[in-house]
Amino acid sequence: MTIPLFNSIASWLLKKRYHQIELFLKYPAEVQQEVLQQLLDYARDTEVGKKYGFDTITNYRQFSERLPILSYEEAEPMIERSRRGEHNVFWPTGIKWFAKSSGTTNAKSKFIPVSTEALEDCHYKSGKDLLCLYLNNNENSQLFTGKSLRLGGSKELYEDNGTFFGDLSAILIDNMPFWAEMSSTPSSKVSLMSEWESKMQAIISESIQENVTSLAGVPSWMLVLLNRVLEETGKNHLFEVWENLEVYFHGGVSFTPYRDQYHKLLPRKKFRYYEIYNASEGFFAIQDRNNADDLLLMLDYGIFYEFIPMDTYGTLQQRALPLWEVEVGKNYAILITTNAGLWRYKIGDTVRFTSTDPYRIRITGRTKHHINVFGEELIIENTEEALKTICQKTGAEIADYTVAPIFMSGKEKGAHEWLIEFRKAPEEIEYFTEVLDNALKSLNSDYEAKRYNNMTLNRPKIHIARPNLFYDWLKSKGKLGGQHKIPRLSNDRVYVDELLQMNQ
Repeated sequence: MTIPLFNSIASWLLKKRYHQIELFLKYPAEVQQEVLQQLLDYARDTEVGKKYGFDTITNYRQFSERLPILSYEEAEPMIERSRRGEHNVFWPTGIKWFAKSSGTTNAKSKFIPVSTEALEDCHYKSGKDLLCLYLNNNENSQLFTGKSLRLGGSKELYEDNGTFFGDLSAILIDNMPFWAEMSSTPSSKVSLMSEWESKMQAIISESIQENVTSLAGVPSWMLVLLNRVLEETGKNHLFEVWENLEVYFHGGVSFTPYRDQYHKLLPRKKFRYYEIYNASEGFFAIQDRNNADDLLLMLDYGIFYEFIPMDTYGTLQQRALPLWEVEVGKNYAILITTNAGLWRYKIGDTVRFTSTDPYRIRITGRTKHHINVFGEELIIENTEEALKTICQKTGAEIADYTVAPIFMSGKEKGAHEWLIEFRKAPEEIEYFTEVLDNALKSLNSDYEAKRYNNMTLNRPKIHIARPNLFYDWLKSKGKLGGQHKIPRLSNDRVYVDELLQMNQ
């Protein structure tokens, strides 16, 4: 089959899916209710299904009243039984794959079940939908005339008791459909290499010879790779390496701190950026419009969604809401019930709805990644927006950062302590600090109130990190590459104290 013909056929097949997407755009509540009922019916004879009487649940109210909300720690005993080979515990079909994830707030490994249904009806379906939505918005795309440069995790797969575990990206690559393998670079062999630095060199060696038309990966690690590509080739920008590059599909961390650096590497106005929202537990949302800054919540992937308003999260007043009861502008923690047997599971992410017709969201942070030691309710969305503002004003470029509280001591007031690694440092750190403080005040009224006349909080304290500090810290923890990321905000000083020690 010739490349132009393959491009035309692939584009036609993917665009056909758009008519199905239009169904949940038009009937979101009905589609979600149908997803819930299908999950309950399918798992009615499992141990969990019998315990909570899935066969007699007929509506959302009964579902929410009977089933408890679970953290990973609460779900872990059932997951471990499944990993040891027990069947029909929380899902009727055998679960062969478990995505190993340590997250960023807990060193303990998590093993997230990945069923065959989740692979086919969520993870791979979402990959096709990402292409479908992109092609629907860019009819002249030549995406399939070349290959996608993918940058996944750095872990191999390991077998244990007849089941396999590893990074989600390794599981996906190992089970990848032939059409996706044909259109991707590097090879699966290189993609699954475990040693990160050797893998980077192997990716470059394989990929610079290809006609790469798209990029896919986490912004922080992709930036490292792309800068090394330019160093190796001696080129000024990436279009001199891959002239037909047209889009970067990104997710995993906020793109805001990296946007300007990507624009320098990819200096074409027509170049596209498309964001995705996925995790080990599932694939949740996709940017569905060119140049948008919010994501369409995908409602027919075998995932039923609930949302807990963050103003009551973790309190006695906490109450989960179905999709059809959410409001625009409020911050919510996400609960998911999935076709891999996670029931009312807290994934730890927070989102804000920008629209309910259709349902579009922005990722605002993590339930554990905020600072609220002094009642300031600082979230990642605030810090990312503030840094975007300050970089525009000062010309600074940021590689990585983390923030922690300075606790009150005697008569000493509290503050926020920042450790920032710059690609391009500001000329005056005092001015940088002042602009940052003012930007946070304008974005967060609680922070502004605590900073009023230094009532509770003194101005931020900023340290400049040495080059590669965060890279070295991740390397020391065996967390280079893939979904591993720097913990941005924390209510304690564990991360920042370790980093400050390494920065001396």
